[in-house]
Amino acid sequence: MGPHPAVAAIRLAVRRVLHDLLTEHHRAPAAVPHALPHEQPPPPLVLVACSGGADSMALASALAFESPKLGIRAGGVTVDHGLQPGSDLRAAEVVQRLRELGLDPVDSVAVTVGRAGGPEAAARDARYAALDTAAERHGAAAVLLGHTRDDQAETVLLGLARGSGIRSLSGMAAVSGAGGRYRRPFLELDRQTARKACMVQSLPVWDDPHNADPAYTRSRLRHEGLPALEKALGKGVVEALARTAQLSRDDADALDSWAAQAEATVRDAAGLLECAKLYALPPAVRRRVLRRAAIAAGSPAGSLFARHIEEVDRLITGWRGQGAINLPGKVVARRQGGRLVIRQG
Repeated sequence: MGPHPAVAAIRLAVRRVLHDLLTEHHRAPAAVPHALPHEQPPPPLVLVACSGGADSMALASALAFESPKLGIRAGGVTVDHGLQPGSDLRAAEVVQRLRELGLDPVDSVAVTVGRAGGPEAAARDARYAALDTAAERHGAAAVLLGHTRDDQAETVLLGLARGSGIRSLSGMAAVSGAGGRYRRPFLELDRQTARKACMVQSLPVWDDPHNADPAYTRSRLRHEGLPALEKALGKGVVEALARTAQLSRDDADALDSWAAQAEATVRDAAGLLECAKLYALPPAVRRRVLRRAAIAAGSPAGSLFARHIEEVDRLITGWRGQGAINLPGKVVARRQGGRLVIRQG
């Protein structure tokens, strides 16, 4: 008798990601100094980021089951955000559970959460910084994240509410981060599948009280917004939003590629952007060129919103002699003699 359908589904999702990693690993040049051409690189290490919740515990169990069959080393890391009393004890429990699954190495990393961008964004930034550090310290080929289709749907709705354009509607990528470090095997699985997999395997699960706290935007969306949408529109909203994310990502990737190619054609010999040539571009491509230029000048991508780019765009499409536009990162955009100058200061 085979495993429970929920367990089989999560294992299959993880197996596919591990196969992809293994293929990439064997294509890469040997990481061992002075290795002979015929020598294979050492087995890759894959870490699972685990909070102790159902999604990440299901992911950890599937990684522990699948990795030995493929000759992949598997470890784990949990991040202690220090936002709740006893968070250090919770982190220690997660470490113990991961070790009981057979994962090694296993780390617990304590972080200090700042305030920039609000509590949710600050916690996310601190978490990813800790995961990056852990991956580099251990030389991990990848870090697996337990985001599900439900998380993807929430991310799309949050992007829609921000009005930040098609890239925000793209949600989370299956592969992201420097060198494709982060992998999300569960983006096509729902949250209930992960929870069911934990239940049938008798895996202990920790439910973060922040996930039910209405003080947090994502929590309100999860417990009030999405249920209201499903009540009004019927079942299938989550699946439709996840499909929207993939379609939007494909479109956004194509437009980004177009903008990267177009940027070289709208600069003069001195490298300055020519307003007339920018004006001739389709708006979606032109705004991407402007965003790329602002980021290259030092404007932080995470603080550069659609409204900023729209103001700069008006220097091209609605020129009435207006003054300079101040952008995040102390970057200034101004129109001078038919050229668009974007630089710090």
